[in-house]
Amino acid sequence: MTIDVDQLLADEAQYCSFGDTVHYVNPPKIFTGCDGSYMLDDQGTQYLDLQMWYSAVNFGYKNQRLENVLKRQLDTLPQIASQYLHPTKIELAKTIAQGAEAKWGRPGRVHFNVGGAQAIEDSLKVVRNATGGKSLMFAFEGGYHGRTLGASSITSSYRYRRRYGHFGDRAQFLPFPYPFRRPQGMTAEEYGDSLVQDFARKFENEYHAVWDPKTRQCEYAAFYIEPIQGTGGYVIPPANYFKGIKKVLDEHGVLLVVDEIQMGFWRTGKLWSIENFGVQPDVLVFAKALTNGLNALSGLWAREELINPTIFPPGSTHSTFASNPLGTALGLEVMKMTHEVDFGKQVCDSGAYFLEGLRDLQKRHKEIGDVDGLGLALRAEICTDDGFTPNRALLDKMVDLGLEGTLEYQGQKRGLVLDVGGYYKNVITFAPSLMITRAEIDEAMVLLDQLITRAKRS
Repeated sequence: MTIDVDQLLADEAQYCSFGDTVHYVNPPKIFTGCDGSYMLDDQGTQYLDLQMWYSAVNFGYKNQRLENVLKRQLDTLPQIASQYLHPTKIELAKTIAQGAEAKWGRPGRVHFNVGGAQAIEDSLKVVRNATGGKSLMFAFEGGYHGRTLGASSITSSYRYRRRYGHFGDRAQFLPFPYPFRRPQGMTAEEYGDSLVQDFARKFENEYHAVWDPKTRQCEYAAFYIEPIQGTGGYVIPPANYFKGIKKVLDEHGVLLVVDEIQMGFWRTGKLWSIENFGVQPDVLVFAKALTNGLNALSGLWAREELINPTIFPPGSTHSTFASNPLGTALGLEVMKMTHEVDFGKQVCDSGAYFLEGLRDLQKRHKEIGDVDGLGLALRAEICTDDGFTPNRALLDKMVDLGLEGTLEYQGQKRGLVLDVGGYYKNVITFAPSLMITRAEIDEAMVLLDQLITRAKRS
């Protein structure tokens, strides 16, 4: 494809809102193609993508099986008003709800929308409605749930709220267990236990401000969590942490809402990342990889007591494009495709191989302060040469160099697409295709080695 990059960038600067764009590099990068684990620029240079559209394209770009489903649906029923029913909406809801009941022993229902933040908004309605209109929520420091007004009120970054005021009541943000930066002298498990104890103390008496012991009512309706923080830097908590939190919540009638928007659909080796921690959600929100990025579709599962037609009747919430047939057909095929094989083992095996490569890199570059991973959700924390102090400048340089497309692999020019996360914006959050091959992981390690070496020299 021949394009005039300079003209396109000039037009973008004049006509496009910058409000929905993140310009990580200057000038912004324009891609013209994609395939499998790679993005391509107008020169045909391949860029190994290790973030896959923020984990929306879990199953690879141009996945032929999923694209064929999309084409078939275009030829049969591509459009229908959302007040009418169509087969794949019902089948997909049934598949997700039956799977949840098999895992957790609780019946529930599925409600669809068009994006992650919109599904969070719907979950806020479900929670408020089921708790008598309570609008206060617990959430985590470092947590991210979207940038609509309601979702940003439970997202910990003030940057997303500063210019718009507050919608309803802002969440109370609690520390997320961050093993790499835990207090000295504690194991990760002891650190997790101490945070659970701190949370439990909020309910010891009425003067801790959230609990009325006489009526046994909490002022807060729900705790919104990401089992593994996404934008916060793919922080993986100690294995015991969420069991402790859930025990406190259940004892005090506070709902657990699990945000699986970035970690759902096998990113961690489980369909839902919360499965790794042995607790049951009351509400679960999903989006992104449900359709492999080919259609905007999201949704939530909630247990029956919170969402049955009596308590959450028709018209409680609505979106014109919710449960559209293109999206639900894709979602149903994703569920079928990933249940035909031991997909979790495939992801975990690839993740272990990827993590081994990162640990080898860590031995050769003291600036890599921490590596960790669960399935193919992996992290590398970039630091100064002390291995601990955050080094945002070095990672910014790595991102810039990766998008120049001047790295080399087996005699070919290559680029590398990375995502930046973390509290200090110094964490590479790796979300490669779940179909990534061993050869592609080997390539990733060679390119990362080149990248950090060049960045340090510059």
